Amino acid sequence: MTTRSISGLAYPDRFYAAAAYAGFGALENSSKAAISRFKNEIALMLYGLYQQATVGSCNIPKPRSWNPIENSKWTSWNELGDMASTEAMRLFVKILEEEDPAWYSKVVPEPKSEPVVEVQNPSQELASHLDNSVSVPKETATENGNFIETQDKDVVLEGLGSIGVYDQWVAPSVFGRRPKARYEHAAAVVQDKMYVFGGNHNGRYLNDIQALDLKSLTWSKIEAKMAADPSQTMLSPCAGHSLIRWGNKLLAIAGHAKDPSDTVTVHCFDTETCTWSVLKSYGKAPIARGGQSVTLVGSSLVMFGGEDSKRSLMNDLNILDLETMTWDAIEPIGTPPSPRSDHTAAVHADKYLLIFGGGSHSTCFSDLHVLDLQTMEWSQPKMQGTLPTPRAGHAGVTLGENWYIVGGGDNKSGVSETMVLNMSILVWSVVTTVQGRVPIASEGLSLVVTSHNGEDILVAFGGYNGKYSNELYVLKPSHKGILEPKILESSATTSVDPVLPVSNGIRDIEAEEVGRDGKVREIVMDNPESEPLHQRSVETKEQIIASMKADKDNLEARLSTEHSLNSRLKQELSEAQAANAELTEELRSVRGQLAVEQGRCFRLEVDVAELRQKLQSMESLQQEVELLQRQKAASEQAAANAQQKQSSIWGWLAGSPPEPKSVDA
Repeated sequence: MTTRSISGLAYPDRFYAAAAYAGFGALENSSKAAISRFKNEIALMLYGLYQQATVGSCNIPKPRSWNPIENSKWTSWNELGDMASTEAMRLFVKILEEEDPAWYSKVVPEPKSEPVVEVQNPSQELASHLDNSVSVPKETATENGNFIETQDKDVVLEGLGSIGVYDQWVAPSVFGRRPKARYEHAAAVVQDKMYVFGGNHNGRYLNDIQALDLKSLTWSKIEAKMAADPSQTMLSPCAGHSLIRWGNKLLAIAGHAKDPSDTVTVHCFDTETCTWSVLKSYGKAPIARGGQSVTLVGSSLVMFGGEDSKRSLMNDLNILDLETMTWDAIEPIGTPPSPRSDHTAAVHADKYLLIFGGGSHSTCFSDLHVLDLQTMEWSQPKMQGTLPTPRAGHAGVTLGENWYIVGGGDNKSGVSETMVLNMSILVWSVVTTVQGRVPIASEGLSLVVTSHNGEDILVAFGGYNGKYSNELYVLKPSHKGILEPKILESSATTSVDPVLPVSNGIRDIEAEEVGRDGKVREIVMDNPESEPLHQRSVETKEQIIASMKADKDNLEARLSTEHSLNSRLKQELSEAQAANAELTEELRSVRGQLAVEQGRCFRLEVDVAELRQKLQSMESLQQEVELLQRQKAASEQAAANAQQKQSSIWGWLAGSPPEPKSVDA
């Protein structure tokens, strides 16, 4: 790696010089001056680091939600937590040097008589594009009687500072008693400590909590206690859970347990008091599960998938609002990922939720699904680059727009490649590959990110690849950039658009030109017979501009095609809507006619029923009349017979025989 050694300012003077150059200072509108210089996300990062370095941790209340500008600035500052002031200063300078490598020479110009001293360090060749000033072992050199000291001379290379290579997994020396080997545990970082909770060891669930001091790389066991409320029981051993940092607290969500509950529970560990508590939630809590993904988006937790206690796989989506502790079951539109567990999830720009990999009972996946958190619609975009192999039980962390994926297995062996996905352009690439059966190629490992001297470092722990592991591995990513058009929007662009200007291709070209121009200068110094600097620089600029123009033309062509396709689809949709309106009207008319006919039929049925009732009544009356007629005839006959007998008796008594009946009678 080529490193420029300069007799520069020491901290904190170097920080204040960088802050003044960036536009931060005592002026009331200094932050706006800095914002106008850089891309949106960089300006917000610099603002947060400046506040952290000069004021300290963010203790002011969150601004009103309707003010997106102040809200974004507050979030950038608040996310730094309790980062030390000196660390914030170094990171501020680090980011400024990445964005504007020539800033120092503009603030403190070097004498023309003193050439740049080139220090060749082949062991760190992979980091050549990361920074113009990289920490090297403490040493001084003299030239013309003047001392030329390396920047960061006060850094002692121990612990994470001893990692001198990029994009390679290294097993550093650790101290203290190592935790019990495990997998399916969870880990998170709070105030330079990595906390490890739970897991599975030889089929037994664990409930211990271990802490690794990331400065000294020393392990210690935390003697956790329960909160004062006696109604809260001791935390059950679990595995396959999620651990999310929330301020200075850790939230343990879901997980497999020996005696699982019916629904998902949320436990809270206070890192300051070392106490556990159970957080009461409202709404309809999801079914208890393990192997799910839980992602922090703003002040909400987004949980997807997992496997319940009956080994049923799920692909449901649930959101927990941490401010109200209320669960909501979400039913997005589009085709969701198939039911799965042991996958990973990440959020990009606070707008997109990405789901990668995972497994079912018979297979592992390598697909990528994206959920738009604003429209709640699933999609499965096309990926580019070196596509990852199927895996489950892997781990992932995000650094800016890069999503690092480590470990996992495919039911046959552990995955040896460490992958990175640029979430803005959806391009996969391989960071490094390990050889043999090492703990990095394991299932159920944990992965966190920390920083040291302004550089990000990945920390992996545990896992299972035939045996349980309690090894610690670290990797210092080089953050290789890819000059491609962005597909997904950034959160800063959306949230602070009224003040922050959207970065464009011209600014990206200028930043790239500066980096390439610095590279040309080094080549010219090493090779006097090379072409003049100005000519090489012009050619480089023309190549970059030509490349960007070609990309622009390609994007414009694709955009035109998409516009035409969109217009055609809109026309077809309009025609379909018109046809649908006609059919709806016709259906409404038919339904009206049918209702009329149904009314008529009903009335006819009523009339028929009444007539039948009347007919039955008439038949009954006729039978009664016939009966009365028969009774009347019988009565008349009986009366006639009685009268005849009476006449005969009186005749005999009177001595006169009855008169014979006439023939007519």
